[in-house]
Amino acid sequence: MAAWLTIAELRRLLVVFAHPLADSLSGTLKSAVIDGIEEGGGIADLIDLYADDFDPRLSKDERTRFVQPGYTPPEDAADYCNRLSVADGLVFVFPQWWFGMPAILKGFVDRVFVPGVAFDPDPAGGQLIPRLSNIKTFDVITTTGSPWWITELYMRNPVRRQIKNGIGKFCGNGVKFRMHSLYNLDKATRSDCEKFIVRVRASFRSS
Repeated sequence: MAAWLTIAELRRLLVVFAHPLADSLSGTLKSAVIDGIEEGGGIADLIDLYADDFDPRLSKDERTRFVQPGYTPPEDAADYCNRLSVADGLVFVFPQWWFGMPAILKGFVDRVFVPGVAFDPDPAGGQLIPRLSNIKTFDVITTTGSPWWITELYMRNPVRRQIKNGIGKFCGNGVKFRMHSLYNLDKATRSDCEKFIVRVRASFRSS
């Protein structure tokens, strides 16, 4: 397996945080990610979706224009699209709710990973043509109340499959993917959470 790129090599990582409570465990993990990136010599560009009051709804106009040539993002999504286009790596930080991303993060993907930014449609109607050649790594930092066996064996980890195979592979080329998950959060101790936080921070500092 090829070595993971160092933070210094990546330089700029776009960190997308989705949790309504800044003082949540996810909020602490977001801070650990940023600290690790900066300690490793990189630049963390934070998007806090709730703090930004991001509107996750794909409008009627957006959907109508989505399949037409020359799609341009609406004004409230354009800055996010620009930041995605200049990032070297992506980091999503969020809790799993009902074995999926929070609605605000799914809406971010719907409205920002768009034609002309993340991909180009195949004129023949085939597979999407990736545009995010700038993205070299994709990290997911997540927590779930379910134990490992339910997430991995019973549900077959839908979050991993959606993000790694459904977003990363269709929008990028050869993107290196990592997922850091804290399972069984409902029964996790303070020590369990602290160890996970330390591990996440170290993974970025030493990447």
